[in-house]
Amino acid sequence: MNSRKIEETNQHMERQQENFRIAADFVANSFKEISGVERIVLFGSVAKPLEKEVPRFREFKRAGIEVWHECKDIDLAVWLSDLNILRTLQKARSESLTRLLENRNIGVAHHQVEVFIFAGGTNNYLGRLCTYSACPKGKEDCLVIGCGKIPLLKQHENFTLKADAIESDSSIVLFER
Repeated sequence: MNSRKIEETNQHMERQQENFRIAADFVANSFKEISGVERIVLFGSVAKPLEKEVPRFREFKRAGIEVWHECKDIDLAVWLSDLNILRTLQKARSESLTRLLENRNIGVAHHQVEVFIFAGGTNNYLGRLCTYSACPKGKEDCLVIGCGKIPLLKQHENFTLKADAIESDSSIVLFER
């Protein structure tokens, strides 16, 4: 493995994180215009400084070469006072990502923006904003107990959000009403 390939990979990982941060801002700016959105926090790998690790890529993995962490998606925690706005949030997420592509030539798919929904005024995690256009969609993951009980509020089987995931030192408050 040559040093040029390692440097190119590191630059790609840094660029990916930066693009995801820009996308998080675009989405948050759309969300904050929606009545019922109380707070938005960016957390996870996009919010914190990148760390070196041996990645999943075969050539690096075999050689045990460390590069910057690969950010795969954006984690946004959103506190809502009204769960009837989930479809509005879906639409805002998609429209903001379209604007991002048009204005900045940064492509991020809507399913790469994970929106963790919390009850307003509490730290009570309720589920995630669904990426499907209909609820239920009839997909296997729609069969998880409680999924769709509140339309477009997705549940993940055996998922527990760690209490400190949102309120860590690296979390970034993007909006607070």
